[in-house]
Amino acid sequence: MFNSFYIPRNLKSLLSVTLTLLYSFAILSQSGKKHISLKDSIDGKLDLSDYIIDANGFVPIPMIITEPALGGFGGAIIPVFIRKNPPYLDSMKGQLVTTPVAPDITGGIGLYTLNNTWAALAFRSGVLVKSRIKYVIGGGYVNLNMAFYRTFSQFGEKKLNFHFEITPFYLQAIKRIRFSHWYAGFKYLFLHTDVRYQGDSSLEAFGKPFESKSTISQLGVIIELDNRDNIFTPDRGIKLHVDAVYSGNSLGSDYDYWKLNYYMYAYAPLSKKIIGGLRIDGRQAFGDPPFYMLPYIDMRGIPAVRYQGNVDILSEAEMRWDIVKRWSIMTYAGAGKAFDEWNKFDDADWAWSYGTGFRYLLARKFKLRVGIDVAHGPDAWAYYIVFGSNWVK
Repeated sequence: MFNSFYIPRNLKSLLSVTLTLLYSFAILSQSGKKHISLKDSIDGKLDLSDYIIDANGFVPIPMIITEPALGGFGGAIIPVFIRKNPPYLDSMKGQLVTTPVAPDITGGIGLYTLNNTWAALAFRSGVLVKSRIKYVIGGGYVNLNMAFYRTFSQFGEKKLNFHFEITPFYLQAIKRIRFSHWYAGFKYLFLHTDVRYQGDSSLEAFGKPFESKSTISQLGVIIELDNRDNIFTPDRGIKLHVDAVYSGNSLGSDYDYWKLNYYMYAYAPLSKKIIGGLRIDGRQAFGDPPFYMLPYIDMRGIPAVRYQGNVDILSEAEMRWDIVKRWSIMTYAGAGKAFDEWNKFDDADWAWSYGTGFRYLLARKFKLRVGIDVAHGPDAWAYYIVFGSNWVK
């Protein structure tokens, strides 16, 4: 969602689900006047496609937050509304061609974790079908506790604890270019942030003045290619994205910097039952951004903001094996680096991770799979509850 500052990986995946949501769905579906089947008409297995469609798309999702940087455990409730959109109807070379359109998703988020982080947010991701514009809008309040790491010549790596009070607003809109899968548009992020240091070391270790309250206002442009077969759990296709954002006094920001973000998600069938995926992701900051806006390695098995620098780059590969129609096994591995200058690339250590997991096809008509991943990184094991795909920005 607000992909220019830290949000738990669970929420960026359009809000992970737990197996307990199945019980919630069963209760809610039985309480309505109209009977809604929780079984697929084709194979008779548990499936929420008809529930999402017939219950006006309402999905109340209870969620477990598993991000290590937030204490490793927490809970959230996310009421989500999913509404299917009609396809584009294009006339090409005298023939009528239909192009699927992503569903509209509207929701709210209330969360709390073991390290006393809590948040209240609202968001909407939708499509203006006639105008061919995809948009995302969201905002709210975040009370965040998080540790950042710095390496000092005097005493090595040190953990620095901070408390953030953040009021965010985010807007993104991209327009489809004619009949292609290319999009272009803009993004805007506003953050009012109150930061308080909670450690016992001097803030002078950062080497520059520290402002406890600040405003960030950044505006950027986006170019994107997206021909994936669905937005939840793709089987084939590619998403290629590049954006560049500027923050400065002319926009009402207290910080002057540029940020470049580029990534690719590619999916392809390797056999009848095996789907392969490849992710390449990089970010770079220019100028003088605050420390909490610096790029960091965002990958399963590695706590958020654990490895930061002016530049980060990573690559991750995964494989999904559909062992039976509904159930799949996941394997994945990746590595990344965070560093300050490209000429210091060789000096930076690789941060790596690998793991496995499973998926269940919970809504066949939406190609929505959910499951759990277990990953091992440089420091420890971690687990993640996945709603759709783990690769989401």
